[in-house]
Amino acid sequence: MITLLLGSMLIVGTVPVAWWALSGERPPSRRTRAASAKNLVARGMAPTTDLREALLTHSARDRAVQPAVEKLAGQARRFTPGGMISGMEKRLLLAGSPPKWNLDKALAMKVAFGLAGGGMGFLLLVGGNPLGRLLLVGLPVLGWFTPDLLLKSKAQERQAEIQLALPDTLDQITISVEAGLGFDAALSRVAKSGEGPLADEILRTLQDMHAGMPRAQALKGLATRTEVPELKHFVSAVVQASTYGVPIAQVLRVQSAELRVKRRQRAEEQAMKLPVKVLFPLVLCILPCLFIVILGPAAIRIVQGFST
Repeated sequence: MITLLLGSMLIVGTVPVAWWALSGERPPSRRTRAASAKNLVARGMAPTTDLREALLTHSARDRAVQPAVEKLAGQARRFTPGGMISGMEKRLLLAGSPPKWNLDKALAMKVAFGLAGGGMGFLLLVGGNPLGRLLLVGLPVLGWFTPDLLLKSKAQERQAEIQLALPDTLDQITISVEAGLGFDAALSRVAKSGEGPLADEILRTLQDMHAGMPRAQALKGLATRTEVPELKHFVSAVVQASTYGVPIAQVLRVQSAELRVKRRQRAEEQAMKLPVKVLFPLVLCILPCLFIVILGPAAIRIVQGFST
């Protein structure tokens, strides 16, 4: 077992070494390039680009990591159903399309985590672990679905941030509209002064509108990218008000009051759930310790009394 652990540590330790060997740009020195160009000019030839030197000027991401990611992503596409790929694209959209995450990277991570889980399960099986056979199957499955779980968690966290910031943002839009600004100008003011995912989504909606997309379609796209129920309700109300000619300030005032009530109800709901959540830690962790501290000395004295 110790030999297997040492072998695993050596294998893991080679990863940083390999990354260091591949990382970093390796451009030729200025003196070497100048001498090479001077020799070519002396021979009456135009300087040409060395493909090997041009390739070595690229970072490890372009030379090794990116081709490996594309290859792993291609293998993952072969074994992943189309519905699961569509679901992953949707989760990436809900997560805000992070710059360090795209569909190819997520698929490559599924393959990498699955292979890592399989290797770990094999080592545990060879090492004589009683659960080795179960882990040999369970760890690759867990590794395969780990990127999905991470994306789902990121999407839920982002939706919670949008849901929390929506009432205050809608109050700002309402105040701006009642002060005399148009609805689009109010959205622009909120997007420039605000922070967080909701402000980013409003800014993207304004960019879609400036690119020529109708307001109703841009707002529906905002609701689709976030999938927050309160935001969907707000978008639906604004679209209907624009369609039927209802004053937008009145609609915003009603929506703002309704969102404040929903936020207070949500806080009360979380407060009511707190005793139920505390019950199990209280019974399993806190009460046994109290019983040991309070009743322990009494039990020891009773045992000593009966023994004498």
